Amino acid sequence: MTAALAAALALASPALAQRKDEAKKDGPQIAAPHALLIDAENGGVLYERDPDKLIYPASLAKLMTAEYVFHQLKEGKIKLTDEYVVSENAWRKGGAPSHSSTMFAALHSRVSVNDLLHGMIIQSANDACIVIAEALAGNEAAFGDKLTERARQIGLTQSVFKNSNGLPDPDEKVTTRELAMLARHIILDYPDFYKIFGQTEFTWNRIRQPNRNPLLGMGIGADGLKTGFTKEAGYGIVGSAVQNGLRLIVVVNGDKTAKERADDAKKLLEWGFHNFDQRILFADGQTLGTAKVYGGAQGHVALVARGLVKVMMPKAGGERLIARIVYTGPVPAPVKKGQPVGAVKVWRGENLVLTQPLFAAEDVGVGTLSQRAFDAVTEMVIALFRAGAERL
Repeated sequence: MTAALAAALALASPALAQRKDEAKKDGPQIAAPHALLIDAENGGVLYERDPDKLIYPASLAKLMTAEYVFHQLKEGKIKLTDEYVVSENAWRKGGAPSHSSTMFAALHSRVSVNDLLHGMIIQSANDACIVIAEALAGNEAAFGDKLTERARQIGLTQSVFKNSNGLPDPDEKVTTRELAMLARHIILDYPDFYKIFGQTEFTWNRIRQPNRNPLLGMGIGADGLKTGFTKEAGYGIVGSAVQNGLRLIVVVNGDKTAKERADDAKKLLEWGFHNFDQRILFADGQTLGTAKVYGGAQGHVALVARGLVKVMMPKAGGERLIARIVYTGPVPAPVKKGQPVGAVKVWRGENLVLTQPLFAAEDVGVGTLSQRAFDAVTEMVIALFRAGAERL
């Protein structure tokens, strides 16, 4: 960590001793075995409980189907007015005969993408999901592969999808953390489509059904996202709410009842809004540190973030911040201004609460022959030293 970085953090969190036991005692009392609460703006973590265990998603998997459709729409590959046919498979497995959550699409009828999206998001309609999967991939298994591939593209490294709706499959698993990441991605990248999640009801084909998200009617600023339940997964929810311009995202999984699920999510959101506020660590364009350059006209390049670097801190203090700049280096020359180089990682106590990309603040050209030779010798000596240390 550079001197500049250390000084800035000292101002942000002045000599506060960590009170880990007190923080645990004063935290929200919830029943869910898996939970996560994050700041939607930068993904900073406020609370976590076993968020990285692979678990069954139930209908929370529909968030990945929604993201896939949103992306296809944004790319212009499909349109909201496109109509897809309700196959017998979709009707039997997800429609009225299935006795599961459904939008009651009629067998062999044609339904627009717009209506399918509303049915899937508001009514948690399994038939809508299967219709989409068959239209875009031919069948559920192929669509599951597409969802997993898309998940990797947006940074979800562990979650695996086998169908469009989260109905039980032993190989379909996600993590609580990646569900929060997915929700944040949807909120930030598709603001117009995200509004669907906040609609309290949807009437289609003369059938009115309410939104299944219990947070929407609690008066806490909630406007999304999705509930889920199967016997294997338990009760889960991904929710989001805004108060005083601050948006939080909550995920709870594995609750035993629907009431427990709603209570846990509400407790976490209210606890976050009541106990945390945002602190600015670094100004826009401020140099956070440097990275070593290999073979360059200069030995280091300054690193900056894009926009403000902010982190959520307890209003009462009591936790120390630790930050480190991480990158794979040295960075080979030439280096272009704006080139991604690494990230700044911030820990609050023992929890990693923020990872924000860093970029080169300037151009660094290729050095002279003597400069490159010196760097090559230096790296060779370092490599030999490391190899010797590993043998000890």
